[in-house]
Amino acid sequence: MRIVIIGAYGLIGSYVSARLAADGHRTVGVGRDVEAARRRFPALEWKRADLATASVADWVAVLAGAEAVVNCAGALQDSPRDDLKAVHVEGLRRLAEACEAAGVRRLVHISAAGVGPGRSTAFNATKLEAEALLARSPLDWIILRPGLVFAPAAYGGTALLRGLAGFPGASPVVFGDSLVQTIGAEDLAVAVASCLAPDAPRRVSLDLVHGEALTLIDLVGRLRGWLGLRPVPTLRLPLLLARATAAVSDALAWLGWRSPMRTAALEQLRMGVRGQAEDAARLGLVPRSFDALLAAAPSGVQERWFARTYFAKPAILACLFAFWLLSGLIGLTVGLQDAIAILTAAGMDARLAAGAVIGGSLVDIALALLLIWRPTAARALQGMMLVTAGYLLAAALLRPDMWLDPMGPLLKSIPAAFLALAALATLDER
Repeated sequence: MRIVIIGAYGLIGSYVSARLAADGHRTVGVGRDVEAARRRFPALEWKRADLATASVADWVAVLAGAEAVVNCAGALQDSPRDDLKAVHVEGLRRLAEACEAAGVRRLVHISAAGVGPGRSTAFNATKLEAEALLARSPLDWIILRPGLVFAPAAYGGTALLRGLAGFPGASPVVFGDSLVQTIGAEDLAVAVASCLAPDAPRRVSLDLVHGEALTLIDLVGRLRGWLGLRPVPTLRLPLLLARATAAVSDALAWLGWRSPMRTAALEQLRMGVRGQAEDAARLGLVPRSFDALLAAAPSGVQERWFARTYFAKPAILACLFAFWLLSGLIGLTVGLQDAIAILTAAGMDARLAAGAVIGGSLVDIALALLLIWRPTAARALQGMMLVTAGYLLAAALLRPDMWLDPMGPLLKSIPAAFLALAALATLDER
């Protein structure tokens, strides 16, 4: 069967794609940015399309020859990169119309457990509207509502849980008593595969969760044990601090950083993640428990590295931003004359020295500003390493005596460059 998978390189989509390909289906992956996806998943045929903007005609072209569609695309919160209404509702409406036009009857749509009336988030409202839209469609649709999806790969909310589990000294949590039901990514992929069978149920919405509901504190504690780390006390964070962190994360989202600590995620945690465990039997599926999922994917050193560096990564980026921004501002203000004097003492013309100091300070500020804009962060980190190397080389030629300065201004630049290297190495989100 030729199957089009939308959002095929996301956390859920990647496991669905792997399962369907292993089952012998001809799989077509669809996403906004497929260059890296082609390298990661060479067995799939890849086509570029954005659910938020693609027209019905665009989708008809993508669906040519397809017999089924699996929609794994979604977003958590509005941002410059994501428009919930466009992705969850309008995009799905155009996709459904294209399925009708292209003669594709089977549409499997991934929603979320707990979606329903009375939940205040835009995520919930748009997911609920999408489900209502499909219910009016003449297609042979099926809606799957997974709980908290746990996978060997770390991304989004489960990545945050690993970071909390790896936090030193204590496990910080908010809404620690909220109840969460889980589903394994591989079990979810098996469910999707079952939805494509000729005798699969049609025009139904099914929750996919294990029956055991765990508190957030319990989830973090079990993850910490899975990582092989000693137990630590739970630190219940004040709600005010959690909301302040979410507000900062919301602001950073407008700079391209899609943190799982945004307001929508916080609200989802407050409400919990619950579903009807018996629904999985409709697909012949018995979801594994959270403990069974952990036992089936033993942690290694890479999981411990990830958990321990999860919160170190934003701290490193913030430190680099402050270092380069302040360096540039100081160079343009209180440190301007001193910096010029250092260069003129080496025999450089005063005007040339002033230009070098001012130009270097502006470069420092530019690198700091490029760092906080997510699309240019990698280039900024590379630039920081190159500029540091340039500074050190120039100093070695013009003022080699500064290497012996007791304050160590040149020596201290070397750790800063390696800090940029560490940030660059951990910059990928998935």
